[in-house]
Amino acid sequence: MTTSRIALVTGANQGLGRAFVEGLAARLAPQDLVLLTGRSAERVADAAREVAGLPATRARVEGRVLDVTDTDAVAHLAEELRARHGGVDIVLSNAVTRVLPDESQAARADEFIDVSNTATHAILRSFGPVLRPGGRLLVVASGLGTLGHLDGRLHHLFDGASLDQVEYAVESWRSAIHHKTAAEAGWPVWLNVPSKVAQVAAVRAVAAERRARDLADGTLVASVCPGMVDTATSRPWFSDFSGAQSPAQAAEAVLDLIFAEGVDPALYGELVRFGEALPWHDGQPLVEQDAMLVP
Repeated sequence: MTTSRIALVTGANQGLGRAFVEGLAARLAPQDLVLLTGRSAERVADAAREVAGLPATRARVEGRVLDVTDTDAVAHLAEELRARHGGVDIVLSNAVTRVLPDESQAARADEFIDVSNTATHAILRSFGPVLRPGGRLLVVASGLGTLGHLDGRLHHLFDGASLDQVEYAVESWRSAIHHKTAAEAGWPVWLNVPSKVAQVAAVRAVAAERRARDLADGTLVASVCPGMVDTATSRPWFSDFSGAQSPAQAAEAVLDLIFAEGVDPALYGELVRFGEALPWHDGQPLVEQDAMLVP
């Protein structure tokens, strides 16, 4: 076991994930380790080498191949970090699937749900138990993650739900898409809305079980909304990027949350945007053409 801090970022080859790795590597100490993960061995190796060579980098940076949709692989990595380092200190669950405006949402549903939701559940289940005291486990979601963005008929599936219940709701949604009954049940066409609500609900479920212990030792479990970010994933959906942040800019508020002294109880388990918690019940269902456009 080592006293070095261990950080892990998923979906870290490019964009916001890459910016998280760069920021962590600049703020952590030389004895600390940042794991940059992604599915492509070549892209992971290239990105890790480039970040390690940046002038601002202080911590060690290593690339690791990780397909977050492979729940066994996620569990294996968590156990490896527990065995080698006694656990992990910072986990940023950031992986996302790119969907283009002209693609069928239903046709991409399985991949989208696997990367955004099945993977989130796996990260929470596997890395929650190995998060060291004072650690940070953050899931990157969006402003669409508040319950009010869903049809009211669906609220009971996520409000106050356990992680098992959130997983069941997600699989029910997936099944409804396949059976073409999603619309009549109240599920929106655009995948981003229920996916983000489910991500935030999953974090809330895990946080509710851990809250007292985590607050006592300064550990933070939360979801985060970085705001509008100019990335390859988001760019096809916007005609005006004048108000968008660069990935590096968007990463700053999340990194500030990670490195803040202590944990604000008002932020624990919540969806946090620029240092403030977004009320869980806020929001209203969006018109379909806007549902993919909210950061």
